[in-house]
Amino acid sequence: MAKITLEKWIVIITVVTASLLQLIDMSIVNVTLTQMMGNLGATLGDISWVVTGYAAANVIMITMSGWLSAKFGRKNYFTASIILFTVASIFCGTSTTITQLVIFRIIQGIGGGGLLSTAQAILIESFPKEEIGMANAIFGMGVIIGPSIGPTLGGYITDHLSWHWVFFVNIPIGIAATILSILYIKESKHFTKIGKMDWLALVLLIIFIGALQVILEKGESEDWFDTPYITVLTISSALAGIIFVWRQLTVEHPILKLSLLSNRQYAIGNFFSFVQGMGLFASVFIIPVFCQSMLGLTSEDTGWILMPGSLAAGAMMPVVAVLMKKTKISPVFLAGLGFALFVLFVWKLSSMSLNTGGHNFFWPLILRGVGLGLIFIPLLTITINPLKPKDIPQGTAMSNMVRQLGGSFGIAMATTYISTRSVFHYSRLSDNISMYNPLTYERIQSFTGFFMSKGKDINSAQLSAIGSLKASVYKQAMVLTYNDVFMIVGVFFALCIPLLLLFRIKKKTLAETERQVEMHLAE
Repeated sequence: MAKITLEKWIVIITVVTASLLQLIDMSIVNVTLTQMMGNLGATLGDISWVVTGYAAANVIMITMSGWLSAKFGRKNYFTASIILFTVASIFCGTSTTITQLVIFRIIQGIGGGGLLSTAQAILIESFPKEEIGMANAIFGMGVIIGPSIGPTLGGYITDHLSWHWVFFVNIPIGIAATILSILYIKESKHFTKIGKMDWLALVLLIIFIGALQVILEKGESEDWFDTPYITVLTISSALAGIIFVWRQLTVEHPILKLSLLSNRQYAIGNFFSFVQGMGLFASVFIIPVFCQSMLGLTSEDTGWILMPGSLAAGAMMPVVAVLMKKTKISPVFLAGLGFALFVLFVWKLSSMSLNTGGHNFFWPLILRGVGLGLIFIPLLTITINPLKPKDIPQGTAMSNMVRQLGGSFGIAMATTYISTRSVFHYSRLSDNISMYNPLTYERIQSFTGFFMSKGKDINSAQLSAIGSLKASVYKQAMVLTYNDVFMIVGVFFALCIPLLLLFRIKKKTLAETERQVEMHLAE
């Protein structure tokens, strides 16, 4: 087995460090939004743009990363993205108004979009075939573990420092990654400049993806199409998307090579990437909200709950790499097993209650982590299997974009369902509450006695008792709603498992695909 040299370890550290900047920042900010609102005097609607603006810019740049790398050189683009992200972090941390913060978050998203999608291509071109498996596994561990560090670190900062530090923590990491990139990252051997920027396509892409991301982020809180600007954005996104697709299919050097989707296997692979994104991001969104709003846990406690599952996912990456290299186990089987474990994870969480403790999440999240670890590399291998070497960079960029959009759709669908389904459950539970019901009467009497013992008169105590009962019913309705969400996700993933049989992989091409990934992902 080949030994990875010190210089190559530095390359691994560089790309993982740069990727962590992007991955941690996707989740670290969310737990500090309340503190930002109070400090900047912003409303909930205002502060949500801190997340929406970053996400929209990020997805747009992920889509363009393949073209920009080819235009300016992968090392140049990668290093410039780190610098832009780091500088934007400084300005985010020193912002004194919500407008400033949103603007600099958008700039930060522009820088972040070029990190993760470019990092793996650099890694693959830096290692020979006999070393790339372990290098990819180490990189994958960082990619999987990164999102769980965000809530934990963000929770600690919220509890012990100020919100400004969720941005300032990026500065030393960004400086170190920049220096390492300049010194140790080499330019692609296959670097060739391409034609001029298609500015019309760029504008269409920004409108299409940007508007779509805003719709998904803001739709539920704005009552979807009952709000005029959501309707306008939907029409604009649809029209821009249609024209963008036509444009990309007719120009010589497209920003996004949509013609790749004419390959049946690649198209199916992107469908599963979308599904993977939905499950990954929706579960990461729902669990912290449930832990904090229903169980009363702190942001830091929630982060620690998520950590073991992410560590399990990271630990599976080298195991899967070895299984695919040393055994004849089909990647379709490994991906199917991963999906099955994810179904088991959501099924176990579909029976939560207000008595659920943090320890009850341990094994379900371990199942989730192992499942995601089994899905990640096999799904990538299956998806790029039919692509020509020269198309692999564009193909992986598109898959990253699809996965990110899947996450946005998953979160949007989850929040909308929670909003509507909770009303249904509350109404159904409320129908059983009546003063003629002995259990209800006994509960109100108990609450009334409690409030009277605190010094309230009987009328005030009864009003407080009724309010407490309503709050209890609301909490129970929310628990039932969260259980329903997990059950639906489980059913959806279970239905997707048989669809894996749609993949038709010739055994003799699997090794060839691995070589293509190793040699040409950076082309």
